[in-house]
Amino acid sequence: MNSRRNFIKTSGLLTASAFIMPGQNLAELSGPEVQLIKPPSLKPGDTVAVTSPAGAIWDDKQVETFGGILKGFGFNVIYGQTLKEKYGYFAGTDELRAKELNDFFANKKIKGIFCMKGGWGCARILDKIGYNIIQRNPKVFVGFSDITALLLAITAKTGLVTFHGPVGNSGWNDFTKTVFMNVTMTPKVCSFPVNPASEDKPFTINKGKATGELVGGNLTVLSSLMGSNFLPDWKNKILFLEEAKEEPYSVDRMLTQLKLSGVLDSISGFIFGKCAKCDAEEPLRAFTFHEVLLQHIVPLGIPAFYGAMIGHIENKLTLPLGIKATIDADKGSIELIENAVI
Repeated sequence: MNSRRNFIKTSGLLTASAFIMPGQNLAELSGPEVQLIKPPSLKPGDTVAVTSPAGAIWDDKQVETFGGILKGFGFNVIYGQTLKEKYGYFAGTDELRAKELNDFFANKKIKGIFCMKGGWGCARILDKIGYNIIQRNPKVFVGFSDITALLLAITAKTGLVTFHGPVGNSGWNDFTKTVFMNVTMTPKVCSFPVNPASEDKPFTINKGKATGELVGGNLTVLSSLMGSNFLPDWKNKILFLEEAKEEPYSVDRMLTQLKLSGVLDSISGFIFGKCAKCDAEEPLRAFTFHEVLLQHIVPLGIPAFYGAMIGHIENKLTLPLGIKATIDADKGSIELIENAVI
């Protein structure tokens, strides 16, 4: 397999992209011709950076703890200015957060970028990101929750594989660390274990197997981007979702939005990880989360299951956006069929 596919098929566009300023829309030049880029695998001794492109960090000890975790992988760690900035509920102004991310991607010494937390704010900087910079400097970029906006936009605009995985203030237990290492530090295919908790097995919505590129993230964030030009082509994709602290009616509304936008009718497979604390306040007057999920997904007739280790939970998978995978809805399993890094 070619270790790194061509950035853009059409000749001359790569030269033109050098003149795009941060904040300009790369898709205006490259359109659907953007090709997949796999970042170099992370290795002990690499320098990595920690940034907060969304919410402010209110507990400095979390940064210190996360730094220790990254050093435990053998990485040298650079800490961004956003980790100390406070601008309302943001880790600095939109301009500062975007600039820091652009600078980290442009820095040749930095091999990976980790997000300290989610919250809210990534969508506000999507039009300020230098996608041309990212495309010329592929590296591992990891996060989840609100970071979903950046994962989707970067992969859609540049072709760079991004990673839906734990943030700095997540729990990094042994399971989470092992999966992260297998996906980002080893250039090989891998399969993901089914939830080890015997009382929390995956639930099959529609039986069968499906193969396609993984894409997805937080349901609220993804649905809020509908109608923008920061989303991928959904055809034959395997969509994975997660959510937390949303009542069933809210999940219903967002899945309806994906249906009306044509997303659900385009995908070839569906995974809902976890919807943590998504019970109705008045259960006798509401559908359950599972009932809402079945109402929307069963009619699609595509392989689908609920209960993968994705989301605001202790044991987290690291899933690469843009990489082909096969899901088995009967078993609740996910298997990559190509390596996510080189």
